[in-house]
Amino acid sequence: MRAARLIRMVLLLQARPSMTGAELARELEVSERTVARDVLSLSEAGVPVYADRGRAGGYRLIGGYRTRLTGLGRSEAEALFLSGVPLALREMGLADAASAARLKVSAALLPELRDAAAGAAQRFHLDAPAWYQEPETPALLPEIADAVWDDRRITARYLRKDTEVERELEPYGLVLKAGVWYLAARTQGDYRVYRVDRFTAVARAGSGKASGTDDAGERFTRDDSFDLPAFWAERAAQFARSILREEVVLRLSPRGVLQLPYATERAAAREAIARAQAEGGPDEHGLLTVTLAVESVEVACAQLLALGPEGEVLAPAELRERLASAARRMAALYEQGGRERPAGTAGGSGSVR
Repeated sequence: MRAARLIRMVLLLQARPSMTGAELARELEVSERTVARDVLSLSEAGVPVYADRGRAGGYRLIGGYRTRLTGLGRSEAEALFLSGVPLALREMGLADAASAARLKVSAALLPELRDAAAGAAQRFHLDAPAWYQEPETPALLPEIADAVWDDRRITARYLRKDTEVERELEPYGLVLKAGVWYLAARTQGDYRVYRVDRFTAVARAGSGKASGTDDAGERFTRDDSFDLPAFWAERAAQFARSILREEVVLRLSPRGVLQLPYATERAAAREAIARAQAEGGPDEHGLLTVTLAVESVEVACAQLLALGPEGEVLAPAELRERLASAARRMAALYEQGGRERPAGTAGGSGSVR
């Protein structure tokens, strides 16, 4: 750990004319006292680190010193390709490898190009989690990520509803979707998707020991034809279609047509609109009648309330009545003008389900 930190310090000083103790401490995530001790160790090892005293002082390399420790290791090279997703790197335990890789690349660049990485970072940032959610890192993610990188079989216990099952998996890839981690793995010759936060235990297959031990475990031979992005796109589309088990009939205003893809499952909404337009289009009043695939009456009610008066449910009758009841309660709430009501009566009796 300390040796890696000393190398990072040299690379940082090689990439910049000078850095203060506070800057180095922030980059290396240590105290300024630790920075001072590390500088002394480097000097004793023959690395010409010079300390400038005073308020504008700092540390710098002298004599045109250049380290030859710029070759990328495998983990650093792999992490470098993920450097645009810092949250994912940190959660998989690869933040240090990515940092070292960036420093080595920066040290190898011409001086006039060394600000390229910082310039790109200030112009593009990927924030993977969805709004209004506080993402939690699954406890076993680093162990699973290590198995993915190393093509290592794992024996995993996994929660399926209220039952815990055990499977031997060949972990092919990880996907971060809206702040949730998924594992694409092969088991018994079939590729499947698992939510990482539902794993309760992971061990190296064939080792009988928990992940993180020195036992090598068993490796598998990866199928080179497996395409993770294509596999995920196909499974995601299958999942979206599988949960849309019911249909509703809607009459939409022109504004409602524009709003529908933002209120319900987007692909299903666009398909319903395209089909309705191809089969006859809007009526003489400019209203378009669509047949929309939905997950359930309950979910559709919550979603279609967002359309307000721009969409009218024609069928099924149960959904129409739910929306009408919600509209009546909402109208009654606003007609009361905000006058005080007994506790628990806001919006009237009942609730939208």
